[in-house]
Amino acid sequence: MKFRRLNLFGPLLVAASLCAAAPLHASDRNITDKELSDTSNTADWLAYGRTHYEQRFSPVNDINVSNISKLKPAWYKPLPEENSLTSTPLVVDGIYYFTGNMNRVHALSATTGKTLWIFDPKVGEKIREKKQRRVFWIYSRGLATYGDKIFLATWDGRLIGINRKTGKQVWETRALPKNSALQLTMAPKVGGGKILIGNGGTEAGPTRGWVAAYDAETGREDWRWYIVPGDPRLGFEDPSQEAAAKTWSGKWWEHGGGGNAWHGFTYDPDLDQFIFGTGNGSPWNRKVRSPSEDGKGWGDNLYLSSVVALDAQTGAYKWSVQQAPGETWDYNSNMDITLADLKIDGKNRKVALHAPKNGFFYVIDRATGKVISAEKFAKANWSSKFDLKTQRHVVPDSSFFYDGEENIYPSVFGAHSWHSQSFNPQTGLMYIPTQNLSTTFADKGLKTDSSWRNKAWTLGIAVGVTMKAIPGVPKGSLTAYDPIKQKIAWKVDHDFYWGGGTLSTGGNLVFQSEPTGKLKAYDARNGKKVWEYDTGLGLTSAPITYKVGGKQYVAVLVGPGGAFSSNAFGSGELGFDLWGWKYGVHERRLIAFALDGTAKVPAQKAPAFAKPVVDKNFKIDDDKAAKGAGVYALDFCLLCHGGGAVSGVKAPDLRESEAFMSGNLDTLREIVVKGALTERGMPIFPHLSDDDLKNLRHYIRKQARDGAKNNASH
Repeated sequence: MKFRRLNLFGPLLVAASLCAAAPLHASDRNITDKELSDTSNTADWLAYGRTHYEQRFSPVNDINVSNISKLKPAWYKPLPEENSLTSTPLVVDGIYYFTGNMNRVHALSATTGKTLWIFDPKVGEKIREKKQRRVFWIYSRGLATYGDKIFLATWDGRLIGINRKTGKQVWETRALPKNSALQLTMAPKVGGGKILIGNGGTEAGPTRGWVAAYDAETGREDWRWYIVPGDPRLGFEDPSQEAAAKTWSGKWWEHGGGGNAWHGFTYDPDLDQFIFGTGNGSPWNRKVRSPSEDGKGWGDNLYLSSVVALDAQTGAYKWSVQQAPGETWDYNSNMDITLADLKIDGKNRKVALHAPKNGFFYVIDRATGKVISAEKFAKANWSSKFDLKTQRHVVPDSSFFYDGEENIYPSVFGAHSWHSQSFNPQTGLMYIPTQNLSTTFADKGLKTDSSWRNKAWTLGIAVGVTMKAIPGVPKGSLTAYDPIKQKIAWKVDHDFYWGGGTLSTGGNLVFQSEPTGKLKAYDARNGKKVWEYDTGLGLTSAPITYKVGGKQYVAVLVGPGGAFSSNAFGSGELGFDLWGWKYGVHERRLIAFALDGTAKVPAQKAPAFAKPVVDKNFKIDDDKAAKGAGVYALDFCLLCHGGGAVSGVKAPDLRESEAFMSGNLDTLREIVVKGALTERGMPIFPHLSDDDLKNLRHYIRKQARDGAKNNASH
C-alpha cells in the first residue's frame, strides 16, 4: 500500500495493514459523544467500559437469571498467533474489534467471528530498527472509537488513527521518544473531540509521568499535563506543578518521580473533563526519591497515586484526591474509574467511584473533587482511616518501615488491580475482582542518595519485597460493594489470586472471568452462582455483551495475561505456573455465547508443565550464576520469564531453552542483543555484554539443575 506523509504534524508513516476492502455491511457511521453517553444502547459496546460512564453495565436482559442455563457457545474463533489476551473489545454496528499481541487490531463479524481485516502496526520491526528498549508488555488493554475511526496506542509509543470501515491507517503520532523505556499499554480514552493517553513503565528507569490529549481528527497533540513537578530551577509548566513541588524534597527530578498513568481513564460528558488515576512513585521508596534530614522521607509527593480531573479542552487542573500520601508501596491508582448519579444523604450527587490497589473504596463528588466516603473493601493495614474532615489518609509511621522491615497489606499487586469492575445501577452495587496478599518491605542499610542503580528496577529497596498470603482470609473474592451504604453487600470467596474482570447486565447477572479457565455468572442481587463454562484456559479479560440481529451475545477472549501471570514474584503458592497453562501449548480463542447456542468448541490440550533440562556438558560457575541472577532481575527478564526463571504463561521457560545450552553465544546474542525475536514480543537489550550473556547462561543452567533436582517445575 502507499505510504503517506502529513507534514503539518511531523513525519506520520502509514503502518502496514493486512486488510482488504471491508465488507459492504461495514458502517461509515460517525460516533459522537452523544452516542458514547447513551446508556440505553444495547446493540453496541462503544467504549472500554461500554459508555463514557465506564459502568460496564448493559440494560439488555434477554439473557437473565431465569434462562441462563440455556447459555451455550454460539461461535468461537481460534487465535493461534495470540498469547496474552487482556483487552476489552469494541462492538460497532455488528463488527467486533479487539487488539492482540504486538498491538495487532482485529475486526471480525460479531455474529460469526469471520475475520474482516487485521491491522498490524509492526511494533517488533520498529523496536528492532531503532534498538528501542521496551520491556514486558506486548499487548494493550483496548481500543477507542470516535467519528469514523478506531484509535490504537502501541507498545513502542505511537498513537494511531485507523479507519474503522477499511482498517487503513489515517494518521500516526509518536507520543514517546524513540529511546524511551516507557510504553503505551492503555486503551485510549476519547471524549470532547480529544484522545487522552498516558504511559507505563514507572519501574523502567528515571521517569516523570504525564497525560496528553490529541485531536481525534488529526492526531495533533493539543495539551500535556505532568503528574510530577520537574526541576524547580527550570520553572513550572503551570500553577498545579508549583503547588505540587511544595510536597516534595531533595532532588526528586533526578529520579523522575514516577506517577505514570497507564490505565483508569474516564471522560465525564456532563462536565467536559477527563478524570484519571495516577501511578506510584519512582523509585517506590519515598526515602530515596524525596529524602529528609532524618532519613525517613518527606512529603506527600503530589500527584502520585491520585485521582485527578482536568478540563478536557485545555488540560487545566481542576481537582485531585491523593489516595496514598507519601506513596511507598506501589499503590498506584490506575484502576477503573466509574461515573454514576447517586442519591446520598437525600441529595443527588454526580460521583466518581474508585476501588484502587490500596483497599479503600472512594465515592468522590466529581464536580468538586471532595471525597464523600472512603471505606475498606478489603484487608488493609497501611492506613488507619481516610479522614473526611482533612480529606487525607491517616498513615502510621510503621507503614513506612522506618525500622527497616514491615509487612503491609494489600500487597504490591493490590486489593484490586486493573481487572475490570462493573457497576449495576439497578442493584446499586459495584462488582470488584478482589485479592488478598501482603508484601514484606525491607530496606535495611539503604543509602538514600543518588548513587544506587537507577537505570533498571527503580524500587529503592535494598533488600527487596516478599509476597505473602494474609492468614485467615481467602486468596481472593468477587466483592459486591454498596457505595451508598459504604459496605460490602455480599462476597463470593475464591481459592485463587488475580481474578478476571466483571460484567453486569439488566438480567440481574454479573459475569466474572477466572484464571482457572471458568467463566461464571452470579445473581447480581445476592451472589448465588447461576451458570459456569470451562474454557480450558485461564481468563483475564472481562466479558462483554451486545445485541445483533435480535440476539444477545456474551463474548470473552480466552488467554491469561498481566503481571501476575508471568510469575514475576516467584512460583509455588503464589505462582501462575501451577495452573499448567504453558506458553505455546494451549490455543487462545474468542468465544461468543447465546441462548441455545450450537457451536462445538474443541477441547483444549491437557495442562502442561515445564521440564527443566540439565545440560551435562555445562559446568556451572556459582559466582557467574550469582552475577547472572543480578542481570536477570535488573534487566526485567523475570517480568516475562518469571521469578527464579520459572515461567508462568507469558513467555517460554528458559530452563528448557536451547539458546541457554552449552556452546557459543551467537544464538543468544542474536535474540537478546540484536532483537531476532522482537516480532514475537522479545525485547531488545543492546547494552548487554558477552560477559552478561555468559553470566545469564550460568544462572539459567543453575536454575534448570535445581529445578530438575526437585523433580518439579519450580
